[in-house]
Amino acid sequence: MPEGHTIHRLAHEYATRFTPHPRLSVTSPQAKFADSAALLDGHRLATTEAHGKHLFLGFGPLGWVHIHLGLFGKVNFEDSPPAGPAKTDTVRLRLATPAAEAYADLRGPTTCTLITDAEKQAIHARLGPDPLRDDADPDRARARIQASRTTIAALLMDQKVVAGVGNVYRAEVLFRHGIDPYTPGTAVTGAQWAAIWQDLVDLMREGVRLNRIDTVRPEHTPEAMGRPPRKDDHGGEVYVYRRAAMPCHLCGDEIRTADLAARNLFWCPTCQPA
Repeated sequence: MPEGHTIHRLAHEYATRFTPHPRLSVTSPQAKFADSAALLDGHRLATTEAHGKHLFLGFGPLGWVHIHLGLFGKVNFEDSPPAGPAKTDTVRLRLATPAAEAYADLRGPTTCTLITDAEKQAIHARLGPDPLRDDADPDRARARIQASRTTIAALLMDQKVVAGVGNVYRAEVLFRHGIDPYTPGTAVTGAQWAAIWQDLVDLMREGVRLNRIDTVRPEHTPEAMGRPPRKDDHGGEVYVYRRAAMPCHLCGDEIRTADLAARNLFWCPTCQPA
């Protein structure tokens, strides 16, 4: 599932490509969004917004297209006219410029629905602070974490606590701060949380800028350490994520993995002592 930096990047891409146009073609080749697409067709995309893993496309008084990609959703942007008609079995939503010089296809989302301002606010209300939003309040997350005996690894993945953090960022930020992922929230100090939060802000901003997740510090890059670069479909240099049974870049101990809340957890038992 895409992490929060990807959704913020998508919000920026939609805004850059489509908000300058006063009228857009809005269709649902798959027909699952057909009624709402018909209402929006010929209108302007006024604004875009992201909160955690939720993307919002604002069409002024007509409402917001609420998108959650889930595990399989993808958006493809094209800066050329379509070569043929959109595939009716896969494309949930197509936005296109007036003369179809460019378009964006949304495929396979968990959610794609037209909602009101009030419904949008209800979604924001149930989400935790997002490190990439200017209105984020890290103290809200700290209070929930320090009141819970749930592990910090599970809390970081709880979108009601912190919005936008996924499996990669949670594993990496805990390693970077030497925190055992099984530490209960009640044992996380205010100073530790402040450092984790600021690190998430910095790392996720870099994720937006680079369109990939890099978490190793300059002194631990392949060039600095004389080691081969990571080869993985996810890209980016990491410390522990998907490195189970491989040696830790810092101490050489074996990276461990375990199942936690139906997701794979990765950590170094030496660098993140219990």
